[in-house]
Amino acid sequence: MNRRLADAARAIDGVLLHDLYETYPDFFIDVAHEQALAEQAELIVFLHPLRWYSMPSLLKEWVDAVLQPGWAYGPGATALRGKGYLLALTTGSGLDAYAAGERHGHPFDAFLPPFRQTAALCGMHWLAPHILHGANSANEEAVEAHVAAFRSRLEAWLRGDRHGA
Repeated sequence: MNRRLADAARAIDGVLLHDLYETYPDFFIDVAHEQALAEQAELIVFLHPLRWYSMPSLLKEWVDAVLQPGWAYGPGATALRGKGYLLALTTGSGLDAYAAGERHGHPFDAFLPPFRQTAALCGMHWLAPHILHGANSANEEAVEAHVAAFRSRLEAWLRGDRHGA
């Protein structure tokens, strides 16, 4: 599912899809290169499956290495200020599993604060997340609709429609 979202993004003129697992199979991140890429972007999309209520390990390593004080946040940090932050997630469980008394014990939004706070700390604009719940069992029609909606959001951003993104 995430590959289909990535392929949809890759097909849009003006979008740079940067796959960390392709770029850094050894997990040794080139911080200067990553910061240069981030500085060029107007919108940074974090596209990944939700793993144990968080991001995959290489993305966490990227956040820890690249989002440095003085560059991404803190006094004098302006590199990411004003950029869009779009979280594009897939979950294995359906939305109904994210409720009190259900499998995950909390509404899904209760798992978003670390992502939202990262955006806030870096001075980025938090956009409503693009989420496909139950991705493992989604039928083809649901997957196609989700991919089309994701593509539309990216295209809206590129057209300057910040509300449609």
